[in-house]
Amino acid sequence: MFKKFLAYFTEYFSNIRMPRIRITDIIEILIISFLVYTIMLWVRKTKAWALLKGLIVILGFLLLAAIFNMTTILWIAEKSLSVMVIAIVVVLQPELRRMLEQLGQKNIIFSFINDSSRSKGRYSDHTIDEIVKASFAMGRVKTGALMVLERNETLAEYEKTGIAIDAAVSSQLLINIFEHNTPLHDGAVIFRDDRIVSATCYLPLSDNRSLSKALGTRHRAGVGISEATDSLTVIVSEENGKVSVAYGGELFSSLTQEGLREKLELVQDKPQPEARKSPKNWFANRKGETDSAPEQADRKSGT
Repeated sequence: MFKKFLAYFTEYFSNIRMPRIRITDIIEILIISFLVYTIMLWVRKTKAWALLKGLIVILGFLLLAAIFNMTTILWIAEKSLSVMVIAIVVVLQPELRRMLEQLGQKNIIFSFINDSSRSKGRYSDHTIDEIVKASFAMGRVKTGALMVLERNETLAEYEKTGIAIDAAVSSQLLINIFEHNTPLHDGAVIFRDDRIVSATCYLPLSDNRSLSKALGTRHRAGVGISEATDSLTVIVSEENGKVSVAYGGELFSSLTQEGLREKLELVQDKPQPEARKSPKNWFANRKGETDSAPEQADRKSGT
């Protein structure tokens, strides 16, 4: 029995021939690997990542349909394939255009390497303390502010609309940025990994009709970016100095210093109690405690 088994494997492996590998083959493999790696990084940094996860779910359902021979679902999928491809191109048109524009940049390789090696959503206690200190210092003198903390989903698209800073987080710097009549006071500040990366950034406005009509542009921008990404936004009202947080498309108003610190701690990589593991669920549980009457509108443009 063993001899037959050995003879079978000897005959099988005797027919295998290793291909001859040339230098051009190695170069071709490296080029393809780089292109695949670049596309994967691009997908990870754009809305295509969420779309890709949705497509994986759909493919999972189609696989089940194929296993159990669900002919109707397979027929619909086959007829819808061309439409879905066109829809994906239309949805990702801005991202595709940006990717093609980046292909002409000289530092594209280094920018991808830097982006891939960058950790996201990590904030120290010092950063949290400085944001809390700055928020209530500005609130006392009714200086409006809009501060966005990047988490897992990149804010590079919105970061590019502002002015690059790349500075360590300090309450003095934040107060100076949002001071009236300074060049950087209008727009949002974006944080990433204990750094202020950009100021005067434009954010998408929320079109949620359930939000109070009394809310101004600053609050709608804070809610809008929280709808588009998983970021957490701190808002200081210029009208009444109250501090709010926007997360997951919801606005939580009239926070105390301790309340703001607790919410900001959710963006840190620290073990949280069971009730706080999901920021959105914890916010929902605390909503009754933190929500008060809607803040009055910031009447000026950009407030």
